[in-house]
Amino acid sequence: MSEVVSRGGARMRRILRAAVLGLAGVGCVAGAAVGQLAIPGELTHEYVVAAGEEVAAELLIKNTSEEPIAVVVRQADYSFSADGTNRYDEPGTAQRSNAAWIQLALPAKLIVPARGEVRVSYWIRVPDVPSLVGTYWSMLLVAPESAPTPAEPGAFGVRTVLQYGVQIVTHVGDTGLRAIHIENVQLLREPEGVVLQVDVANVGERWVRPTAWVEVYGSSGALVGRFDSGRQRVYPGTSVRHRFFLDVPAGEYKALVVFDNGDEYVWGAQYTLSW
Repeated sequence: MSEVVSRGGARMRRILRAAVLGLAGVGCVAGAAVGQLAIPGELTHEYVVAAGEEVAAELLIKNTSEEPIAVVVRQADYSFSADGTNRYDEPGTAQRSNAAWIQLALPAKLIVPARGEVRVSYWIRVPDVPSLVGTYWSMLLVAPESAPTPAEPGAFGVRTVLQYGVQIVTHVGDTGLRAIHIENVQLLREPEGVVLQVDVANVGERWVRPTAWVEVYGSSGALVGRFDSGRQRVYPGTSVRHRFFLDVPAGEYKALVVFDNGDEYVWGAQYTLSW
């Protein structure tokens, strides 16, 4: 495969398509119940802030059962990689963690009444540091308080704890470089068909949420098909994997992979594919 990586706005989209045609002749989620707890709405709380600013917010926790539930809320840093790895590290250890900015108003014992709800207040106090730029984030982990079941002597057991992860995201104004790197491009043969697999790493300072698709062109330069892979959020220093199922006959094609952030930021990569 050969690659040409470009970026820009609507004009760049036209240039990328023209490049393929010219060469033809010659890569937050609504809430749901966890056990008997539920957190309504989106599981990402997103704020645009300024250095020195304070933001008041709250987290709503519902109990859908007929019994009171003791709940634990704790902070963690959160990151992920294209290989499917998710990390929940100690709060404040990640380079772009905002965990230290967040203060929770938690009672000594948090009890959600039967068929009731509680609202947990929190404050985001942004440091008054002019050098802050881009996106900072961390996570609130919400789970039922549950003591381990005593095991028989010499026995082994596994206890599964289901929990919510509520991402607290702060963007400093409109600052921060938006930049991605397209990597680990593979053309795979799978039982379902041919898949173009592309990993995308955020090498900038601000999160991006590009919509991804691939346009496949035949030897005549005609568009054979467009295949989507949806939209994924990518924080700085993290990566995601896109998989494009190419529903076209065997042959040789030019493929244009596009990542469109929905603004002036568009990235593209061009490949020659054959199978």
